[in-house]
Amino acid sequence: MYGWRGRLGLIVPSSNTTMEMELHNYLPEGVSLHTARVPLKNVNEDELIKMNALAVEAAKLLRDAGVEQILYGCTSGSFIGGKDYEKELEARIEDEVNVPVVSTSTAVVEALKILDAHSILVITPYTDEINAREKEFLEANDFEVLDIRGLGIEDNTRIGRLEPYEAYRLAKASFMEEADAIFISCTNLRTFEIIEALEEDLGVPVVTSNQASFWLALREMDVMEKIPELGRLFVDF
Repeated sequence: MYGWRGRLGLIVPSSNTTMEMELHNYLPEGVSLHTARVPLKNVNEDELIKMNALAVEAAKLLRDAGVEQILYGCTSGSFIGGKDYEKELEARIEDEVNVPVVSTSTAVVEALKILDAHSILVITPYTDEINAREKEFLEANDFEVLDIRGLGIEDNTRIGRLEPYEAYRLAKASFMEEADAIFISCTNLRTFEIIEALEEDLGVPVVTSNQASFWLALREMDVMEKIPELGRLFVDF
């Protein structure tokens, strides 16, 4: 039986071509991944809110597969409503499907806190509008955002085509010594290949949307796998 150790249900935007692949590549033995999609083409506030309205229906489909944990895999979708919006979204889904739910934004906050990060540098593929909302969300959760650098991309399919070295170069070029950690945002942005290198080169922990989401979802399932390629988060916690 697939998933004898745990079955993880994943909800992603329809245009996301990265998150499933990154998680599949590092699934611990005995853990299976089952995916549902909700419609989104462009990363803007209107489309994100419309997408979130369909999250419950997607979760119901995952419940049919007998998943033990649901991961709502969209960073901007889970922070777009401000502080506690992600918790409200998780609770709404849980109430309908009776399956535990975590979102990417919850996972990022938990990861940064457990790494004792207070002052952070944020790298994103987003537009200035979405970056501003993310900065507000992070600051409302008691982080100091030293800087937030985006690539100005709204088309989510285009984000999924970016090579991981683009996030690496932007993070390295933007780095400042005051930063306790680097956060690379967006579940459609490839990062797994560059986490270890960035931590070695810059000497601070690196948190990414997919890495933090994967980490918290597995921990919620009591799967405590250590994956050194995915950084300090997956080694020390």
